[in-house]
Amino acid sequence: MEAACNDIGLKFHFETAPDPVSDVGVAGAQQFILEKVPAWLEKYGPNTAFFCTNDAHTEPLLRQIVAHGGYFVEADLPSPLMGYPGALGIDLSAEKGDFQAIVKKIEEAIIQKGASGRLGTWAYSYGYTNSAGLVELARRVIDGEAQLDLESLTAAFKKYTPGARWNGSYYIDINTGIENRRHVLLYQDTYVFGKGFLGLTNVQVPDKYLNIR
Repeated sequence: MEAACNDIGLKFHFETAPDPVSDVGVAGAQQFILEKVPAWLEKYGPNTAFFCTNDAHTEPLLRQIVAHGGYFVEADLPSPLMGYPGALGIDLSAEKGDFQAIVKKIEEAIIQKGASGRLGTWAYSYGYTNSAGLVELARRVIDGEAQLDLESLTAAFKKYTPGARWNGSYYIDINTGIENRRHVLLYQDTYVFGKGFLGLTNVQVPDKYLNIR
């Protein structure tokens, strides 16, 4: 991420935050984020894009970005259910299991709060698509309808994610350069509320980023 920022002329900054499993607990870690985001925006500017690697930090981060500015790339385990309902104060009980309806309701709330075009996610939850897609792939392989390859895996995932695009590649061991066809790196296109899909699955990732140690 840092290397890509450097290549396209973006400044990359790294900040730390309390671990929710430390003695401060989830409440303390979330309070830290609530207090620090406005300060970080003042320090780095209103166009700062945030990415965090701890799920407990996501909800307070989203809440403050909506309120004070900045951008949210997407969660480390992307899902419209990750942080958004709590940050926006919305109830998704009626939309349970319907990701298109979930995205629509979240999007309406974000637009109403003036944060359109600044918050990203996967339109279909990482956990949901992995579970449904892998089971579908297994069924197709057992029934002789598919092979254990990238194309078949992507096709199985697409069944449960209408409208979303996927891309991926086989994992290449950085030490040996050997491609492991049993280890797939797969990703869904990023959806930005108020803007739509970004088309990132059409972007060719330069090989040099696969060799960073």
